[in-house]
Amino acid sequence: MEFSERFVVKPGRDVDLTEWDPDDTAGFDRKKQAKPVIKENLKRLSELQYLLYAENKRAVLVVLQAMDAAGKDGTIRHVMGPLNPQSCRVVSFKAPTEEELAHDFLWRIHRAAPRKGEIGIFNRSHYEDVLIVRVRKLVDESVWSRRYEQINEFESMLASHGVHILKFYLHISKDEQLSRFRARLEDSTKHWKVNPQDFKERRRWNDYMRAYRDVLHRCSTAHAPWFVIPSNKKWFRNLAVSQILVEAMAGWNMEFPEATCDVSKIKLE
Repeated sequence: MEFSERFVVKPGRDVDLTEWDPDDTAGFDRKKQAKPVIKENLKRLSELQYLLYAENKRAVLVVLQAMDAAGKDGTIRHVMGPLNPQSCRVVSFKAPTEEELAHDFLWRIHRAAPRKGEIGIFNRSHYEDVLIVRVRKLVDESVWSRRYEQINEFESMLASHGVHILKFYLHISKDEQLSRFRARLEDSTKHWKVNPQDFKERRRWNDYMRAYRDVLHRCSTAHAPWFVIPSNKKWFRNLAVSQILVEAMAGWNMEFPEATCDVSKIKLE
């Protein structure tokens, strides 16, 4: 079974995250076993990125969402880090600015969408507006409840213009999050990552799980699927994300464009 099929949330599926094991490793026993597969995936991804850039007919949008400490930055570093930065761009979405708040919630997202030939990576995304906004009650339910359909329509529009959307929810357990928070406190080189607000958000874990359940149920579509990636094991997270990207991009049957001139007539002097 391909990873894409194993971890995808099928459109309309009811989602209970307690049924998705964050320790799942799809039969891989240890990091040593996965390492050569990850290496081959990254090599293939670089080849596919080059082909994507040359063909210049489509774009890729990778959306990363997760609870704090689940590994969004680590995924970007280990999976997307080896890619050519000429055609790969990472955008991190934090609290909206005054200018962004003066527009609709998708305005800043649309501005950051990748152009043809490019891979765009969203570290957090438009889904914050039905996650943290919902959990913290930053807007009324009558506002955020309409956003699921607005998001689906927005992603459908991007897809109709050649943007392939792959969305990854990095799934860790509450105990694993605690362990990673503790490691940050004990390692002085990680103190810069410590944000007291993250510890407060942890108290709302169940509220976030309900919010993620609705996101995964209502916004996983054929043109913009969600994948639930078991992420308690960082090495498996990297393996799964890289494998799904390779499976998707290889399936597009991309081709190099024809030469724009008769290369046989060019003489080197």
